[in-house]
Amino acid sequence: MWTLQDAKNRFSAVVEAALSGRPQEVTRRGKPAVVVLSAEDYRSLVARAGGPQGSFADHLLAFPGADLPRAKVRPRDVAF
Repeated sequence: MWTLQDAKNRFSAVVEAALSGRPQEVTRRGKPAVVVLSAEDYRSLVARAGGPQGSFADHLLAFPGADLPRAKVRPRDVAF
């Protein structure tokens, strides 16, 4: 993990590490800010994320819940 100042001062080392297959995380003010990764890794991530995605409702409707056995329980008696 690099601080922003160190990453700026040693950018060539950050790039070389990313090109060797090790994404480099850079922090700013002690908090994670960015990740430097190779163009090949970036394209791979974009290709995997760019697939068709349905809506959340479609996801819920696709749940195979109808095939699951349900417990046979009765509600408890409540006195008012």
